[in-house]
Amino acid sequence: MRKAPLTLEQLRVAVADGEIDTVVLALTDMQGRLQGKRFHAPFFLDQVVANGSEGCNYLLAVDVDMNTVDGYAMSSWERGYGDFAMRPDLSTLRRMPWQPGSVLLLADLEWLDGSGPVVASPRQLLRRQLDRLADHGLTAYAGTELEFVLYRDSYEDAWQRGYRDLTPANQYNVDYSLLGTARVEPLLRRIRTEMAGAGLTPESAKGECNLGQHEIAFRYDEAVACADHHVIYKNGAKEIAAQEGMSITFMAKPNAREGNSCHIHFSLRDVDGRSAMLGDGPAQLSVTGQRVLAGLLATMREMSLLFAPNINSYKRYQPGSFAPTALRWGTDNRTCALRLVGHGQGMRVENRVPGADVNPYLAIAALVAGAVHGIEQELELADECTGNAYDDPSAERVPPTLRDALTLWQTSDIAKAAFGEEVHAHYTNMAKVELSAFDAAVTDWELTRGFERL
Repeated sequence: MRKAPLTLEQLRVAVADGEIDTVVLALTDMQGRLQGKRFHAPFFLDQVVANGSEGCNYLLAVDVDMNTVDGYAMSSWERGYGDFAMRPDLSTLRRMPWQPGSVLLLADLEWLDGSGPVVASPRQLLRRQLDRLADHGLTAYAGTELEFVLYRDSYEDAWQRGYRDLTPANQYNVDYSLLGTARVEPLLRRIRTEMAGAGLTPESAKGECNLGQHEIAFRYDEAVACADHHVIYKNGAKEIAAQEGMSITFMAKPNAREGNSCHIHFSLRDVDGRSAMLGDGPAQLSVTGQRVLAGLLATMREMSLLFAPNINSYKRYQPGSFAPTALRWGTDNRTCALRLVGHGQGMRVENRVPGADVNPYLAIAALVAGAVHGIEQELELADECTGNAYDDPSAERVPPTLRDALTLWQTSDIAKAAFGEEVHAHYTNMAKVELSAFDAAVTDWELTRGFERL
């Protein structure tokens, strides 16, 4: 299988040969989803490569149901819901093996009047934080580990059934089970091999604890590339599952059992390409490494909105689970929010707070912002946690709800300074929109408790 990324010249040859007929140009919205257009390949080569395309700016100002909502300065009825420019990033051009005859590439967003980038777009937001990090001579690398629950029902059947009484792909806990994962290996294998054909680097697949829960891991990469690969994989895995008559959910907490996590591995390199975190301090951390971890801990609560962006995100933080609530760090300690793993140049910190519903650009941007804060403020690292962090009464905790996370974000001078007033206000409104929708909803829980008995 020919691999990505493709060069523009390779695309021209493939189109001329009739091998490629469709080009998908995608942007990532606030929810971490791919949105965009499918172009007839010759038109893309003749027009879009040089001139870009346009998309309605409401794509960064709607809720998950694509409803227009109030409160966004950049996009509204008063402003006429105009367009922004979608500029193809040709370095992301790749084949889509699960969609024959198609290639995909990502777009960067700019304002049509030439005033600059759309700063609230997730990809641009991450780039700005990486520029701040580069001022310190550092480069960020990341890897995301996405868990999902797989059902034998199609997405259409799941919709018709109100997402209730679905059939999980496994009937028991298949964590590390080769026998259990073999039941769905044809699908897992197809996802792995076709993502490899799209230029990603799959490492492994394993079962997890919830019924039908699995994880496919990919190799770490430079921060923007990691986030790009994350959203391509997430979208592609859903498309592949749908083609097989099945469905995948990346909800943080799809049921009362174990939630879907997205552990993010994070490391920094210096100008020579070597680990900036490795040294002779505690747990073999350098001074920079200590300040980075201290900065992550100091900003975790205020940045929780970017790690856990939805109402459902906070249902994952349950006592006695592997979803951490204690903001401590420890070497290979899964009870801590920050788990130090790896050896030598492979040393990295694993942030265990995000769920699989996370937008990777926003979460990695929050990690970079926390690291920069720790470096610039020369923060000292607290002692390592060597026991059960859940039992530490002195540990700060992940906020218990989206409402609490919003309050912390709104009042955070660190977040405002790091991301700027425009971005800070934009994502404040995102959380307010979700809370308003949830507050207005009548849930199944309420109906069951109150329909007859109250």
